Amino acid sequence: MGVVNITKNTTMICAPLMAQSVEQVLSNMYQAKAEGADVVEIRLDCINNFQPGKDLEIILTKKPLPVLIVYRPKWAGGLYEGDEHKRLEALHLAEDLGADYVDFELKVASNILGKQYSSHQSGTRFIVSCNLDCETPSEEDLGYLVSRMQATGADIIKLVFSVNDITEIARIFQLLSHCQVPIIAYSVGERGLVSQLLSPKFNGALVYGSLKGTPVLGLPTVESLRQTYKVEHINADTKVFGLISKPVGHSKGPILHNPTFRHVNYNGIYVPMFVDDLKKFFSTYSSPDFAGFSVGFPYKEAVMKFCDEVHPLAQAIAAVNTIIRRPSDGKLIGYNTDCEASITAIEDAIKERGYKNGTASFGSPLAGRMFVLAGAGGAGRALAFGAKSRGARVVIFDIDFERAKSLASDVMGAARPFEDILNFQPEKGAILANATPLGMHPNTDRVPVSEETLRDYQLVFDAVYTPRKTRLLKDAEAAGAIIVSGVEMFLRQAIGQFNLFTGKEAPKEFMREIVLAKF
Repeated sequence: MGVVNITKNTTMICAPLMAQSVEQVLSNMYQAKAEGADVVEIRLDCINNFQPGKDLEIILTKKPLPVLIVYRPKWAGGLYEGDEHKRLEALHLAEDLGADYVDFELKVASNILGKQYSSHQSGTRFIVSCNLDCETPSEEDLGYLVSRMQATGADIIKLVFSVNDITEIARIFQLLSHCQVPIIAYSVGERGLVSQLLSPKFNGALVYGSLKGTPVLGLPTVESLRQTYKVEHINADTKVFGLISKPVGHSKGPILHNPTFRHVNYNGIYVPMFVDDLKKFFSTYSSPDFAGFSVGFPYKEAVMKFCDEVHPLAQAIAAVNTIIRRPSDGKLIGYNTDCEASITAIEDAIKERGYKNGTASFGSPLAGRMFVLAGAGGAGRALAFGAKSRGARVVIFDIDFERAKSLASDVMGAARPFEDILNFQPEKGAILANATPLGMHPNTDRVPVSEETLRDYQLVFDAVYTPRKTRLLKDAEAAGAIIVSGVEMFLRQAIGQFNLFTGKEAPKEFMREIVLAKF
């Protein structure tokens, strides 16, 4: 198996393998190849009772794809605690046996690589790595560090960060874009996920992906890199869109938006963005490359003050779930696609069941009905304004009673303390809408109301869409209510977002097919 040629202009997918036996290493290598990896990174320090001569020969003669060998000592964040001379001998042996890439830590590389290159006859490429556990260095300090690493004669350099905030990753992107030699640079942890996904845009040499069944926090899967993100199509001109949220791991947006971008031949990528500080985020990622954002929990209200302009509907609701960077002047424009998405989903479900309301003066089956709303945050505000616009009478429950009263005043509704919703007796034919995170994965057993009261609701809507059928919806269906999943709202608001992101008409049926197949 020949060496995959890592260059400045191609990004390869690498699966890190931390198996504890040689047999498992071999199995994982074949799995990695089947899932679409270009390279595997094998951590020798993870193999129990590792015997360099015997084990390396087995691994390197039976490898089905190129191999990057790492033998990480404890002082560099690894597991190896033995004799340093023997560790380095094992790495040299890996080169002799035909390893495609061998990783040396910066601390030892300066003393080794100069001598190694004088007699360097193999096709092995040398990687010099540095793991930065401290705060992300300044651009000046990073530049000095990279110069030291290049001076070792490395073919490729590798820097691993541990960022505390997504804004620190901007320095990684800057580094990837301007380094004169092939470079691997990323951050570990959930906040570092975007450093992997956007690495191809900024000329990263490798992007790491985990194997199916062995998730790693902060890493996409190899399969998602190939199928969802299709990293081979990402380039410097790719426009970046993403979900601003905290947490962000639940998002299904990438599964929907990325294939749809490709379907209409739009050069864009949609990624999850774990954001801690909105002000720092928008001041850091202010270039035209970052062209638009979805806004999730808990930022739909707070994000408004960072928009230069806000669409009248979003202004009235006081919640934004979509932001576009206007190409002509770079200004951020806020919109709300949640409102119509949620209300039309509820209306259509009622119409499909043939229910009519004799008082529907607005032509809506919601007119005149009691609309019981759990949650007065961003999604709750969208539901409340949508229900009011259809003539419904809104009753709002929120853990923050003052927030509930404020929203009730805006929609001429009523507010009640959140604890009252558990045993609240609604009018016959009422609608219940959950706009709280209760029931979201992983806390799937939590519900805002008691089972006994569900039989009094004609329809129950849950904005939570992970899982697709929540505990609340299951209980409501058992009680005989019409149920509407948050997946339907998600699809409809995503269609609205896609129109705004691209300026193109969203392929609705294509998007619905994805949702039905993968959600």
